[in-house]
Amino acid sequence: MDNKTIDTVERNVRLLSRQTEREISMMPQTEAPLPSVEQVKNIVSLVKSIIFPDYFNKRQCHETIRSYNIGVHMEELLQTLTKQIAHGLQFGEKATAITSKQQVYDEAKDMTLQFIDALPEIKRLLYTDVQAMFDNDPAALNYGEIIFCYPVTKAMTHYRIAHKLHELHVPVIPRIITELAHSETGIDIHPGAQIGEYFAIDHGTGVVIGETSIIGSHVTLYQGVTLGSKSFKKDADGNMLNIPRHPIIEDNVTVYSNASILGRITIGHDSVIGGNVWVTQSVLPNSRIQQSKAVERHFEGGLGI
Repeated sequence: MDNKTIDTVERNVRLLSRQTEREISMMPQTEAPLPSVEQVKNIVSLVKSIIFPDYFNKRQCHETIRSYNIGVHMEELLQTLTKQIAHGLQFGEKATAITSKQQVYDEAKDMTLQFIDALPEIKRLLYTDVQAMFDNDPAALNYGEIIFCYPVTKAMTHYRIAHKLHELHVPVIPRIITELAHSETGIDIHPGAQIGEYFAIDHGTGVVIGETSIIGSHVTLYQGVTLGSKSFKKDADGNMLNIPRHPIIEDNVTVYSNASILGRITIGHDSVIGGNVWVTQSVLPNSRIQQSKAVERHFEGGLGI
């Protein structure tokens, strides 16, 4: 490299190596390693291999071999998830209360064991989601298409993993997991949302489900649906309050494409919300909400346009 190139590179290396005040303020006060996005991806992959073993592993019909393979994945999951949770705990509210590295890893291992205990229920819920998607889509010829190909399976696998970690008060890791699915599928589900069994999203691109949303069982959403907040409340200092602000969707509700349901309202059970509507008030059970009919008007010479 010529002298000008060397000087430019060295100067900017020096500048970028200095931590700014803003940079320091955004970092945890500890010097522990931060979570690894690549390792979090591996955690999701391990869970998929445990929950859908025949789809994401070499198929093994013999239960003994199947058990062995799941055991190998489970051991790796235990080690990897414990380590990543430990790295993530420094972002949590209890970070200053944890005084030693051993205490951090003990806390992380306890959370990991609780997560592993939840895997059978996560598996049960995900298979209901696959069934719901198959039942709702005549284009699906078999369950393999749903598990291998449909973005809702990827999004819900990530969500159900992340939701359990969120319930265990694991910092950061749940958001990494759901945002990985968001970036690949266009389906944005906050890990704090509560979603019941037999949940289906058809197509999926552009779906947004906010943090405090509550969704019942046998609910179907189509592409572009938003379950969002209408406004934000603030405390006396002007800071936004994290309070329930997203919709409650009761059982057996269908919401068609590009509908926006906003605020802490309730969509009653067995209702249908039509496409491209804006809903900001609660809806009674068994309702049908749709756009108003088009009004025909005739203009001459461009008048009225």
